Amino acid sequence: MLEDVTETPGPAATTQARATGPTAPKPESPTEGPAAGISPWLPRLLAAGLVLAALNLRPAITSLGSLLEEVRDGLHMSGGVAGALTSVPQLCFAVFGITAPRLARRFGPATVVLAGMVAIAAGLLIRPFTGSTAGFLVASTLALMGIAVGNVLMPVIVKRWFPDRVGPMTGLYSMALSLGTALAAAATVPVTDALGGSWRTGLAVWAALGVLAVLVWIPLVRRGNGTAPEGAGAGAAPAGPQPLPAGFRIGRSSTAWALACFFGLQSTAAYITMGWMPQIFRDAGISASTAGVLLAVTMVMGVPLAFVIPRVAAGMRTQGPIVLFLGICGLAGYAGLYLAPAGGAWVWAVLLGVSNCAFPLALTMIGLRARTGWGVARLSVFAQSTGYLISIPGPLLVGVLNEHSGGWGLPIAFMAALMVPQIVAGVLAGRDRTIDGRG
Repeated sequence: MLEDVTETPGPAATTQARATGPTAPKPESPTEGPAAGISPWLPRLLAAGLVLAALNLRPAITSLGSLLEEVRDGLHMSGGVAGALTSVPQLCFAVFGITAPRLARRFGPATVVLAGMVAIAAGLLIRPFTGSTAGFLVASTLALMGIAVGNVLMPVIVKRWFPDRVGPMTGLYSMALSLGTALAAAATVPVTDALGGSWRTGLAVWAALGVLAVLVWIPLVRRGNGTAPEGAGAGAAPAGPQPLPAGFRIGRSSTAWALACFFGLQSTAAYITMGWMPQIFRDAGISASTAGVLLAVTMVMGVPLAFVIPRVAAGMRTQGPIVLFLGICGLAGYAGLYLAPAGGAWVWAVLLGVSNCAFPLALTMIGLRARTGWGVARLSVFAQSTGYLISIPGPLLVGVLNEHSGGWGLPIAFMAALMVPQIVAGVLAGRDRTIDGRG
């Protein structure tokens, strides 16, 4: 059985003691500690940059889900290849996310995020016009590389710049991420129709969001790379690194593994939803445009809840009750899809949207399960990279099960079965402890 390494009671248990202690240190803020001397406008610009970066972290995926049938026909994809295509995001996130902290230490986090936004914009602009499945996959991979580094660095930047506002700031960019996800799901089909009906144009238009993010991150790189003190160069590493305890091995922490499993299983559910739910509704007799709106409803549920849940979770000693509530909503949504996919489509879309808010909860727990910025960086890489590896087979298996069974009953039963271990892993990950044992 795995044992937690130097794990101690978590932030919920220690925050009150610090607040009441007469000599308790004051939490760092963007104008204190590592960021001392930073101009007041820079944290505000960074917050805007976080929001714009988050808006770009899912349209590459949900825009494709809305037009998957057209893309399959246009590129002559089989169901298995289409299923593999829905698994590419997780593979890229796992493989390229590992490199993000090392790149951030060498070039600076803002430079890496900026490069990620450039990759997203370029990949989205190129992929519809490659003319082949292989080219489509390569260009998609370029965009997903940019998303991968953003996924990993967002919690790190929040912990570094806003250590006393992890919940609210995580909620802010999680809300923006959900908004971008929902916007792409809802608008892709109407925009495609308005631009002449070509799926290629409908997918390429989302590159504009990446360009907008690039314009905001350029001054952050020039000003000091987001986490470096004023006057530091764009490649400077974060000031005042806090080393992890001697002998620390994150792979020996049961909390880290529980969080990785929770992250992986909720990612499995999310990417199955984004990749296949519109097709489930379409096969049930619902029009393509309505199916896209239903996916948007699922995604848009995360806009308010992604802001609320991290704030609530950050104030709780354990996050298990939230995990359980989200899991029950997911099971109810899958039951509805199985029994009456068209009859109660709007209800199932809402329930699955609530369930998908396990993602901002997982991001919040990454920030809460480590006490230092470096601990959060290690945990973010481990939980996200391992989690995305865990999630890779799910969307692919759904495509294979659908193709071989000729319907959606078996794939939906598979989705529901995965919700049980997700709940268990989330409850374990939500225990009040940290992996690095530092105050």
